[in-house]
This record gives sequence, structure tokens and C-alpha cells, in this order.
Amino acid sequence: MHELSLAIEVIDLATREADKHKASTILEIEIEVGYLSGVEADIFLSALQLIVKETLLENTLIRLTQTPADGHCLGCHIHFEMKNRMDACPQCGSFPSEITGGQEFRLVAMEVE
Repeated sequence: MHELSLAIEVIDLATREADKHKASTILEIEIEVGYLSGVEADIFLSALQLIVKETLLENTLIRLTQTPADGHCLGCHIHFEMKNRMDACPQCGSFPSEITGGQEFRLVAMEVE
């Protein structure tokens, strides 16, 4: 369950950033999880909510956004939404396609006080 270790890392990162800015409270954080990132968003969010107690994120509003996976066909050059890493181009059937989005996992924004 690597989602737990990712949740710990997000807390550490947010806490370090808050400390840098001498913030006493983290009001809100926004996290982006790509559909093909390998992170189960619901499990990650549950893990994060379990371990924020007694941290700066204990009362923080956590916004989690799942980003769709996008592909680019190397054959006919169209862009399309992907459901799996191995999706072929829906127009020409070309394979492999280049993944152009949906692999990200990042802390996008943070509001502190």
C-alpha cells in the first residue's frame, strides 16, 4: 500500500513549506492524481485523512482532483482519452501511443495562515 507512504510524504512536504513561510495553519491543500499514476485516489485520500491527526493538516480542507489520461497517436497525430496504458489509437489503431497526461501525482496548491 504505497498510498500510505505517499500520504506521509505529502504531510511532510506541506509541513516543510508551512514552516518555511512561518505559517501556523494549513487551511487548504490541493492534490492532483493522474488516472494512470498508479495511485488509488480513494485509498490515498483515506490514508491521508487517517494520519493527519496532530499535524498541521489536522483541520485542513483537502481537495483531490483526478486528472484524465491523454494519449497522442504517433501514427495519425490525434489526441485521445486513454483508459489504459496500452490503449491503441481509436482512429487508426496504431500502437504504441504516447501518454501525454494522467501520470501526475503532485501537491498543486496550498493555502496557509
